[in-house]
Amino acid sequence: MRYPNGQKNKNVQRASGANRTMGFSNRGMTLEEDINATNGFYRNTDKAIIHKKPTPVQIVNVHYPKRSAAVITEGYFKQPSTTDYNGVYRSRYIDFEAKETKNKTRFPLANIHGHQIEHMKGVIRHGGICFLIIRFSVYNETYYIPAEVFFPYWDQQFNDGKKSIPYETIQKTGYKIPFNYQARVNYLAIIDQLYF
Repeated sequence: MRYPNGQKNKNVQRASGANRTMGFSNRGMTLEEDINATNGFYRNTDKAIIHKKPTPVQIVNVHYPKRSAAVITEGYFKQPSTTDYNGVYRSRYIDFEAKETKNKTRFPLANIHGHQIEHMKGVIRHGGICFLIIRFSVYNETYYIPAEVFFPYWDQQFNDGKKSIPYETIQKTGYKIPFNYQARVNYLAIIDQLYF
C-alpha cells in the first residue's frame, strides 16, 4: 500500500511472513492488555476481583497548550512500585508481577527489582498467593511461575553471577497458561490446580 505521494505505508503488514506465525491470542495485544482483559472477564463473571495497581507518581510541572488540554512535562515516582496486580480469589489474596520478553533463549532477571522480590516474599509470609506471569512473545507462550520457585533463581545470581533464567528452565519449572477466548491469560486455572 502506498500513499498518494508514492511512499510506502510502513505500518501495514503483509499476510505472509512474520505475521503468519503470530498466534490468535496475540494479534497486536501485549501481555498487559491480555491480563487486563482477563481480569475484566473475571470481574464481570464474579469469579475474582483483581486489578492493576496504579504507579504512584508525583506531578511537578504541567504545561497547558490550550485551555482544554494539559500536558505533564515533569513528574517523579513517589516510591518504588511493588508488583503489577493484586486482588482476591476464593478468599485468598492474590499478588503478581507480569513481564514480557522478546528474548528467545532466556528471561533476564534485570526485568525484576529487589524491592519487588522483598514485597513478594512478604506476601508469601502472610499466606498470600504470589507469582510471576512471563510471556515469551517470540513463541507466543505465557507461563505461571510461583514466587517460591522464582526466588532461588533470583538469589542464585548473587552467588554465581547468572543474570537470567533459561527458556528451557521456565518451561520445566513453570506452568503454561492456557489461552481462552474470554480469559486470554487464564491464570486462575493454574491457581485452582495448585491451591484448590
